[in-house]
Amino acid sequence: MLDAVARNTQKGIRWRSVVTESALVRRLAIAIAIAFLTLFLVLPLAVVFVQAFSKGLGAYLAAFQEPDAQAAIKLTLLVAAISVPLNLVFGLAAAWSIAKFDFKGKSLLMTLIDLPFSVSPVVSGLIYVLLFGAQGLFGPWLMEHGIKIAFALPGIVLATIFVTFPFVARELIPLMQEQGTSEEEAALTLGASGWRTFLTVTLPNIRWGLLYGVLLCNARAMGEFGAVSVISGHIRGLTNTMPLHVEILYNEYNFVAAFAVASLLACLALVTLAAKSFLEWRAGDTLSGRPGH
Repeated sequence: MLDAVARNTQKGIRWRSVVTESALVRRLAIAIAIAFLTLFLVLPLAVVFVQAFSKGLGAYLAAFQEPDAQAAIKLTLLVAAISVPLNLVFGLAAAWSIAKFDFKGKSLLMTLIDLPFSVSPVVSGLIYVLLFGAQGLFGPWLMEHGIKIAFALPGIVLATIFVTFPFVARELIPLMQEQGTSEEEAALTLGASGWRTFLTVTLPNIRWGLLYGVLLCNARAMGEFGAVSVISGHIRGLTNTMPLHVEILYNEYNFVAAFAVASLLACLALVTLAAKSFLEWRAGDTLSGRPGH
């Protein structure tokens, strides 16, 4: 008990020594932050749901009963179900290699992992069209063998993987680097195999970071617009994901249906935010050694 009081007292001393601004300045900074979030986050989100239900619950539900909307939802879920596990495998392998080993080309690999963050999604989608389109580099050969990548599911999956593969790796690399290799080396010294060491030592230590990376990867996969818009060809009912379907409905002035589908994506964002907060809380409890309740 005395230790807890001492720690809290020390924290209070550090707070007073660091924060020198007046109460007015602190309140003003907080007010600006809240106003900014309200204007650019809360209000647009509220408008989405208000417009979606503007003509009643019946019109809202009818938007999801259209075959094109159902096809867009199924395609979005299918693309995420394919791309997220593949990025999970890649992220684990890349993070393990970079954090646990030293090898030539390590810096280049880290640079390539960050490439999707610096390249426009539209450009990445265009690259796949130039590679696999009918007039692309491999297009004629693919057409001769009856293989369709551009303007089909494989192209959408490839574009989604490209824009989302940094998330898992970038979440795990600093975590693994901070943990070091001492625990794995101890397990190997005691006779554990490499696979057993990974399952019983490495994976439990990174589980919350891994789930956090997968969560962000899934949210981006479902909400990706630019790359998918280029490579999909906008074939209604076949290659349109939910973001593309929202665009089509809005351009057709079908605002209720457009905002209804958009509200589904907004709900995904809210669920992602809640899950993100939960994972950060659990990860913080794990690192501090406290129980997660």
